[in-house]
Amino acid sequence: MNSHPPLTRIAQDRVAEVLHDGDLAVDATVGNGHDTLFLARQVGPTGRVWGFDVQADTLARVQTQLNQSDLAGRVQLLHTGHEHLATALPDDARGRLSAVMFNLGYLPGGDKQLTTRPDTTLQALAASVANLRPGGLLSVMVYRGHTGGQQEADAVADWLRGSDMLELETLASPGPVLYLAQRYRSQQQP
Repeated sequence: MNSHPPLTRIAQDRVAEVLHDGDLAVDATVGNGHDTLFLARQVGPTGRVWGFDVQADTLARVQTQLNQSDLAGRVQLLHTGHEHLATALPDDARGRLSAVMFNLGYLPGGDKQLTTRPDTTLQALAASVANLRPGGLLSVMVYRGHTGGQQEADAVADWLRGSDMLELETLASPGPVLYLAQRYRSQQQP
C-alpha cells in the first residue's frame, strides 16, 4: 500500500508554504477549479487570484463554485490561454506573484483532444517566472499519458532545468510528474 500523499496534495501543501493572506497567485489551467478554489482560500480576502482557461463552460462551472464558496471576489477568471499571462496581469501584479500553478494535459471528463501544448505552455512558464516574486513558487503538474503529453513533458523538463532563476525539485510517479520550482531569493544562486 502506498503511504505517500498524491502529487496534487503535495503541490498544494508546498504552495501553502509560500502563499499567504494578501498575496497574489495564478491558476494557469483552471480546469475543474480545485487549484483555483485552493488559491482563493490561501490568499484571503485581501489577496487576488487570476485563473486562465480556454473553455467557457469550465469557467462558468468554476465561477459557480466560487460564488457558492463566497470566494468570487478574490478571483478573476480569464477566458484565454495561459500563454497570454504576461499581458493579462495588471501592472501592479507584475513581479509580485507568490505562486503559479499548472496542471498540464486535458480536463478530466472533458474533450481529450483539447490539451495544453508545449509552445503555449513554454510561453506561460516564461511569463510566470518573470512575474514571480523572489521566493515565489511555480508548481507544474505534467500528465504524460495522452497524445502529445510526453512531448510536452520533455519540453517542460528541458525548459525548467535550463532556467537560471529557479531552484527545481522533481517528484515523479508512474503517471504525472510534479515540478516545484522556487524563484531564487536574490540575483545570485545559492
